[in-house]
Amino acid sequence: MAQPISFSEQLTQLEAARHLVLSDAALYPQVIQGILPIIGPQARLELRRWGADFLAETFASPVFPSPQKESLVETVLPTLRDLLDDVAQDPSVVKSVVQTAASIYPLVFRHVVNHPDATSLWQQMTTIKQSILQRMDTWPHPVRVCCIKFVQRVVHVQTPGGIADPRRPEKNETSITLVPRGHALLALPALEAEASGLLDRLLTILQDNSDDAVLVNATLNCLSVLARTRSSVFNRIVETILDFNPLASVNGSLTPAMRVKIKSMERTARAVLIHLVKRSPSHPFAGKMQQRIERLSLSRLDIPEENSRKRGLPPEPTDGMDSAKRAKLGAEAPTVLKIPPLPPGPTSYAQLFTLTEDAGLASFDVKQLPADMVVRIVVPLLERVNQDLLKQAVEGVRGRYQTLMAEQARKAMQPAQEEDDDYEPEYEPADVAVPGTQLATTGESQPEPDLALGPFVLPQPPPLSEDEAREIGQNAAERVFGMAVAMPAKPTNKLLQPRLGFARLAGSTFDRDAWVTMLTRLASRASAGLDNYEQQQQRQTIADSIREMLYRYILEDFRPRINVGISWLNEEWYNDRVQLKFAAQRQKENPDQNGDDDDVRVPLHYDRWVVRLLDGILPYLDARDKVLIRFLSEIPEITREIVARVQGLARDPERVGLCVQALLYLVMFRPPARDMCLDALEEVYRSYEAARPSVEKILTKWRPEALSAVNGGS
Repeated sequence: MAQPISFSEQLTQLEAARHLVLSDAALYPQVIQGILPIIGPQARLELRRWGADFLAETFASPVFPSPQKESLVETVLPTLRDLLDDVAQDPSVVKSVVQTAASIYPLVFRHVVNHPDATSLWQQMTTIKQSILQRMDTWPHPVRVCCIKFVQRVVHVQTPGGIADPRRPEKNETSITLVPRGHALLALPALEAEASGLLDRLLTILQDNSDDAVLVNATLNCLSVLARTRSSVFNRIVETILDFNPLASVNGSLTPAMRVKIKSMERTARAVLIHLVKRSPSHPFAGKMQQRIERLSLSRLDIPEENSRKRGLPPEPTDGMDSAKRAKLGAEAPTVLKIPPLPPGPTSYAQLFTLTEDAGLASFDVKQLPADMVVRIVVPLLERVNQDLLKQAVEGVRGRYQTLMAEQARKAMQPAQEEDDDYEPEYEPADVAVPGTQLATTGESQPEPDLALGPFVLPQPPPLSEDEAREIGQNAAERVFGMAVAMPAKPTNKLLQPRLGFARLAGSTFDRDAWVTMLTRLASRASAGLDNYEQQQQRQTIADSIREMLYRYILEDFRPRINVGISWLNEEWYNDRVQLKFAAQRQKENPDQNGDDDDVRVPLHYDRWVVRLLDGILPYLDARDKVLIRFLSEIPEITREIVARVQGLARDPERVGLCVQALLYLVMFRPPARDMCLDALEEVYRSYEAARPSVEKILTKWRPEALSAVNGGS
């Protein structure tokens, strides 16, 4: 007993069948016979969608011959009618069914013409046609566009067409011209009346000045085909298009969305008229169509870009003097240099810089003159040259060059154009096995390929040595750092800076500060936990290379780059604390491995680099420099080494005030470092006589006992 097939396997088999018929169109009849029972109204929605799309693709395929399509019409029509009559109708299914009906209608019409006894087939097609026409005004846009295409096919079939060869009616175009008089099912007056009514229904979309650009553009495209292939309705279609005005659909204010719709409808109408003029240049309406094309081209100027735009300033003359003032003052009008256009074809340097239209002067070879003669001629000419004409000539050559560069860039970026009407079905190579090609209903399977290629896998690269990996990483860090330095800085004007809010990312602005932030985090976080303490003491890691580059970058111009240093040191301090926390947690989890504190030892970087950066900045500070106080106020932690460096400024008599101000700031606003700073101030009071007046005030407020002890001891 065969096991039931799951839904996923069923879809896999259907896709395999689709690829099979795309590779061989002769298998379409067998596949259609196999899938029709499983895509009916009772099937799942996914199967119905797949089946409707497959039928639309099948009857629109140019590789599937029309006689074979006509032989399948009787089999497919009942399924299409059931899908349209389904209570739970899906717009995607209905859209594909309407597309299929548009492709099938000419086939059914030709079959009924040749077989007057096919009453059931024509009744089914009539029922489907009435069901589609009922949906033309109420369903969503995808279905309505397909309904417009179906109506265009019906009008195309039910209007007289040309006869290429009366002796071979099967080779002629499908139209009511093929219907013999006295046909049992097809009455010519009824068919022509129905086609005329449906054409009026299409033209009404344009005559009502609809603002629905999707339906208007679809109607114009369908009318273009009818006007080109059916001369009997050419005049009616062209007259309606000539009377169509996209601006007439504006009701009230012109919104940006409405402006886009008007431009789209104007462009489509103009393209249709241009196409018709090219096809029939000698038609009596050709002149009117050409005038309408020009009027539509100018109508876009009537569309205001912004309704709320204020009135612009009056035009002013570029040279500061208009024609009326120039006539009154007796001034001469400036000379305008005429820049001739470049000749077609490849352009040489001589043609680029030639601005004269005199053929004799342009062909004169200046190399024939001696150099000393050229110098005697050129120097006096340069003294008398008109500056305005020289500026116009330079701008003309620059404009030529920019035009040439833009044209070359456009040609290089322009993709190969493909015709819209080309049909390119998906193709599955014969040497690739398609899984699950066996159908549940037919029992047929795809033959195994003669040769199947195995997967191609690139060989693994050889492993890098430690020195090679270090060198490659250091080079990559240098390239990233060089790119970060070359990036533009953040604008100093706060109005030009984007407001990113609290949800911003550290590197979301893609400027120099964002790249520097990424580098500081690479230096502080990327190598965390990868090396133990002893390894980092023995060799310089990639992170240390980045730290060294950051250190040199800040010291090159430390005043405007102090922000980078502060951000970097904050990242280093945070990383040190996280590493200490993880090391303590590991020691707590494994207390038996080592009883001493070796497990807690981790490489710490903040204390080292903050002191080194401070040592690099302090020698260049003057007595009034505020960079030191800002630096001390924003670094995350004040250590005794930092306080000692600041205390050392008191050795310089000119910078004693800077030392005392920095320590006073730390005493007032950095309470964790208050005792260290007071100790430093007490030492300064004892050691430096010039600092005693300013330090005495601080110690009197914050540590009076120390002041009394020092004075009592002295």
